[in-house]
Amino acid sequence: MRLLLADDERELADALAAILKHSHYSVDVVYNGTDALDYIRTGLYDGCILDIMMPGLDGISVLKKARSEGFKLPVLLLTAKSGTDDKVEGLDSGANDYLTKPFEAKELLARIRAMTRKTDDTAPNNPSFGNVTLDKLTFEIKNGDNSVRLANKEYQMLEMLFANPGQIISTERFMEKIWGYDTETELNVVWVYISYLRKKLAKIEADIKITAVRNLGYTLEKA
Repeated sequence: MRLLLADDERELADALAAILKHSHYSVDVVYNGTDALDYIRTGLYDGCILDIMMPGLDGISVLKKARSEGFKLPVLLLTAKSGTDDKVEGLDSGANDYLTKPFEAKELLARIRAMTRKTDDTAPNNPSFGNVTLDKLTFEIKNGDNSVRLANKEYQMLEMLFANPGQIISTERFMEKIWGYDTETELNVVWVYISYLRKKLAKIEADIKITAVRNLGYTLEKA
């Protein structure tokens, strides 16, 4: 899952990004509202964390513009203001949730899980395909008593494949969603991580496989 974090307090923003990445999210960080709106317009994000007080455009203005342009990604507003009127303005502008600084990391993570879960209430917490279950709390794949933990980007790639079984996901799409559209990482890194995933699926005796479709991408299928 890819998140956008926008906060002009650079030390806080970088610390939050590290926490989110440790929790298996891909994160892009910007430090002003103008960049935040530009990034939202790429359509790459599954959620956004917006500080209200930012240079360029404030978070409320970013949110209003994004909603007026049809972007429906869930948005969590961050602010040092705790007044009811400020909360009401944020929610009325289209925010999904509101968190007042200072806050604990575990509360931020819980609110992100809640707001992104609401965007697709039909999606199971621990999706299964074939004899394999993807555990979203432990970041493991399981087949009965057999289990193996996934690294950050392995988990994110398999999460995308589990959400779209039988559908082809291009190498470029993996790169955009997991490494970011402005990454300088080479495309062949996707093949490397697909190789890691295949080995881990084999280790738990999975009856599913990741198939390469020449010049198109990868798909998750029954073996």
